[in-house]
Amino acid sequence: MQLNKIPATVVTGFLGSGKTTLLSNVLRQASQGENAKRIAVIVNEFGELDIDADLLRNCPLDCDDEVSSETQQGIYELANGCICCTVEEEFLPVMQELVKRRHDIDHILIETSGLALPKPLVQAFNWPDIKQHCTVDAVITVIDGPAVAAGRFAHDTEKVQAQRLADESLNHDPDLAELLDDQLSAADLVLVSKSDLLDVEQRAQVERVINHKVPSAVKTAYIGQTAAGQSDANLELVMGLEAAAEERINHVHTHHDQHHQHGHDHDHAHDHFDSHVIKLGEVDGDRLQVILQELLSQYNIYRCKGFAALPGKPMRQVLQAVGQRLESHFDRLWQAEETPATSLVFIGKHMSADTLTKALKAAEI
Repeated sequence: MQLNKIPATVVTGFLGSGKTTLLSNVLRQASQGENAKRIAVIVNEFGELDIDADLLRNCPLDCDDEVSSETQQGIYELANGCICCTVEEEFLPVMQELVKRRHDIDHILIETSGLALPKPLVQAFNWPDIKQHCTVDAVITVIDGPAVAAGRFAHDTEKVQAQRLADESLNHDPDLAELLDDQLSAADLVLVSKSDLLDVEQRAQVERVINHKVPSAVKTAYIGQTAAGQSDANLELVMGLEAAAEERINHVHTHHDQHHQHGHDHDHAHDHFDSHVIKLGEVDGDRLQVILQELLSQYNIYRCKGFAALPGKPMRQVLQAVGQRLESHFDRLWQAEETPATSLVFIGKHMSADTLTKALKAAEI
C-alpha cells in the first residue's frame, strides 16, 4: 500500500531555455539502475503538434531496448492550449487518471509551455482529490544563461518587446519581463542553462539578476550540456526537494494577480501568439535549412521545432530554432509503421501559414 503522496516536479521556463533537454536527461537517469523510477510525464507544448512530447518519448540511440521500454511510463500531452489556462478542462482529468494509477507511479514530471504561468498549475494541487494523493516536490524554473547575461530574457527579446509596445491591444498583457518574474516567483529551484557558454563576468551578471528577483532561500544551479548534447544536470539535483510548493503558492504574488486586482481582463501573453503546423513529404535537408534561416530572418518567428524526412536517410532529423539560431540532429530510426514525413511547428506573430508553406515547399523532393 502506498502511504506517501506522489511527488510532482513542475518544470517551467521561457521558450528555448532547455526544459526538454533537462527532462530527457532526468527520464534517462530515472529509468536506470536498481532504483529505477516509474515516471509519468505531462507535456504542454504550444502548438497543434507536440514536438517536445515526441522527443521525450524516444530514448537516445545509446539506450538498450530494456531501458527504452522503461522510459515510456506514460506521456500525457495537453495540446489544446496553455496548461495554465486549461487547468480545469485539461490538467485535472489527467491528474485524476494518474491518481487512479498511483500505485504504479513513483514520480510525475510536468513540462509547461514556455509561456505558461506556474501558479495556477501549482494551485490545482490543492484540489481535494489531488491533494490527498499528490504533492509538488518542486517548481523548477529554467532560464537561458547567455540571454540573461546579455540583458535579454530570450534570444530575440528586443523584437518581441517592440511588437508588444507597438500593439495597443496589449496594454494589460504582461511583457516578457513580467512573465519571467512570474515564473521565477513560483520557483523552488532556478536552473541556469547553457552555463558552459558563460564567462566569469557573464555568470556574475546572471547571479545579480537572479538575486534581485528571487529570495535567498531559493537555490540556483548552473547546468550545461555534455559533448553528446545532453543536459549535465543529475537526478538528485531536481528530484527529492520535498518543497510541497502547493502549501505556499497562494502567498506568491505575481504580476498576473495584480492585473486581475485592477480589473483587467484575463489576457495572457500567449493569447497574441500564432502557431502553425506545416507538413511536407521528404525534403532536401540543406535546402530546408537555408529556407528556414531565410524565414527566421524575415518574419517574427520566435521558435520553430519539428522533424524532417530526408531521402535515403533511415533516421529522422530533428530541427529546432530559437531566434536566429537553428540546430539539427538525427534522433532515431523511422519506425516500420511510420511513413517518413516532415512536420514543423512555427510559433510567432503575424505569420501566414500559406506564406510559410509556399516557401518550404521549395525544399520538398
